[in-house]
Amino acid sequence: MIKVGIVGGTGYTGIELLRILAFHPQVEITVITSRSQTGTKVSDLFSNLRGHLELSFTNLTPKLLADQCEVVFFATPHGVAMDTVAELLSYGTRVIDLSADFRLSDPALWERWYGQPHTAPDLLSEAVYGLPEINKNKISKARLVACPGCYPTTVQLGFLPLLEENIIELTTLIADAKSGVSGAGRKAAIGTSLCEASENFKAYSVAGHRHHPEIVQGLSQVCDTAINLTFVPHLVPMIRGIHATLYAQLKKEVDVQALFELRYTNSPFVDILPPNSHPETRSVRGSNMCRIAVHRPSKEDNRIVILSVTDNLVKGASGQAVQNMNLMFDLPETTGLTGISLMP
Repeated sequence: MIKVGIVGGTGYTGIELLRILAFHPQVEITVITSRSQTGTKVSDLFSNLRGHLELSFTNLTPKLLADQCEVVFFATPHGVAMDTVAELLSYGTRVIDLSADFRLSDPALWERWYGQPHTAPDLLSEAVYGLPEINKNKISKARLVACPGCYPTTVQLGFLPLLEENIIELTTLIADAKSGVSGAGRKAAIGTSLCEASENFKAYSVAGHRHHPEIVQGLSQVCDTAINLTFVPHLVPMIRGIHATLYAQLKKEVDVQALFELRYTNSPFVDILPPNSHPETRSVRGSNMCRIAVHRPSKEDNRIVILSVTDNLVKGASGQAVQNMNLMFDLPETTGLTGISLMP
């Protein structure tokens, strides 16, 4: 059994980690930390875990985590993990970080987007970007994995096959993406309260979203050259889900449907739908699946439209983190992640 610790077990990604790991056949959850809920039984705070988890929340102590855990998940706000990860690694404990602390390779770029200095820049070159569809072999050998953001996961999986084959123009990429309100986290905020978010639809962070440099970094590495991306996120009145509509211009004629099907043949959590399909967010709700559909609205202008959907809390966060853990411990990457989506 893999002994697992979770730092920050009270946010949405932490709750989702607990739900998934509680049924993982090769995991024993040994430590769960929370600054605000120390001493509280986890099942008293989250009644869905009654009968499945008997632990109480405890304070964050790196030595305690190292003594009791083989791997530690950080489900914390940005800027927390980077102060502790180095010590855990020195004890031989592996780390999977769900925050953005180790996603960007340039510490100056990270400081620009997250508004604080990076306190562990020496670890940025070691951190492996945890998108298994690209970095499976590196993840399996990693000590430190940076789990991708929800928008970056959904967008990159949609553009990836096109960039790898160099068949689209790199200067006109567009990602028009929508997210449910859980993507904003569990903290209280007026903009994501029921009365504000329900019966409403809006774009936000059009001038620049924190996930933009992460997406650009990932896509640029795939094609080994700079790309230009217009990324506009939107908030929709649902709890879970991301829908990304991606636009690009083909440089040459190719059977794009066949290209996507071939590219993801060995990717158990990417489902390429039949031609003319329109994936729905509810088709991935509660699952680690990304469903993708390919469209050619008109062959005259060579425009291609990719529809990509994920659950932002599962494939966009906690499920993907567990997928990374499976790879790190030489388990089938599907272990503990084969649940069917919830409908309705």
